[in-house]
Amino acid sequence: MKLRILDKYVLKELLYPFVFGIAAFSSIFIASTMLFKLTQYITRYGASLETVARMFMYNLPEVINYTFPMSMLLAALLAFGKLSGSSEIVAMKSGGISYYRIVTPVVIVGFLVSMFSLVWAEKVVPQCKAKAAYILNVEIRHSTKPTTQEHIIIKTFKGDHQSLTYATSFDEKKGLMKGITIEEFEKGKINRIQTAKEGLWENGSWRIRDGKIFQIDSEEGVQSSASFKEQYIPLDLHPRQISWQQKDPEEMTIAELKENIRVLEKQKLSTARQWCEIYMRINIPLASLFFAMIGAALGTQKQRTSSSIGLGISIIVIFIYYAVMTLTTGLGKGGVIHPLIACAIPNILCAGIGAYLLHKKNA
Repeated sequence: MKLRILDKYVLKELLYPFVFGIAAFSSIFIASTMLFKLTQYITRYGASLETVARMFMYNLPEVINYTFPMSMLLAALLAFGKLSGSSEIVAMKSGGISYYRIVTPVVIVGFLVSMFSLVWAEKVVPQCKAKAAYILNVEIRHSTKPTTQEHIIIKTFKGDHQSLTYATSFDEKKGLMKGITIEEFEKGKINRIQTAKEGLWENGSWRIRDGKIFQIDSEEGVQSSASFKEQYIPLDLHPRQISWQQKDPEEMTIAELKENIRVLEKQKLSTARQWCEIYMRINIPLASLFFAMIGAALGTQKQRTSSSIGLGISIIVIFIYYAVMTLTTGLGKGGVIHPLIACAIPNILCAGIGAYLLHKKNA
């Protein structure tokens, strides 16, 4: 019963600084990166306040996602700074409660914030980023994505039938695709593959030329094949629509990224950027857990730490973390080191430092 009261007390001390941290760090992000751009869209492109406001709202989820680890660090640091400054941690220890047990509620909250952030980063952020990009390019700049693109992927669904069309190059103005591969699935199993040298948009349909058709059995492989000079395919998407179906890795869900990787690997192309995006979707949320450990340890001092000092320490730790993350992910995307290792290095360092600091405070 006493431990439950203790947990509630520690959690209560965490709540306010955590909420404050989200508001404070979000404001810093907005003031330093977004406000100038938003003002520029109004003055240079004549965008309306309503349009800019919608774009701002769609960019906000990504900003909030980055603030979760920062806010967890600040909350743990300030909460334990207050508890140790008023000698409450000493009193708890003298009552027979170990330091690890005192820290447990903070670690659990850090883990729960990490899990929530994982879902937020997968279910909310990509869709919002795609909508923000659409508002910027279509409603503000009155333009489309680049008319010439490489390695495009088009997905179409009709009942249990799914089609995945890949092209090595695409020209929107000419209505031309080259290096086409079409995979057709029935109830999740591939049953046909078509390849073609190129495809042209004509009279509301795509006509592909110089290709082959392979009938596939999911267990036995290729059953039959045939060549063709030209034929129309049931793809009624206008070239402009195809341009807008193409997403940057940051705008894709993990499932879409894996599908993109599968197609690129078949073409023997680099997938480092896509893998880094997947691993970062996991590692940035997990930082909340490790920052909770570091914050609790740094906050446990003999004298109470002021809020300004706590905020200052948080900013220093965060700056170092994101500096290391920027360096290692850059190396990962460039193929210098494996994407998994590149994205995990900042968290491995944080986990090691957090465990070491907690061990020292428990001694």
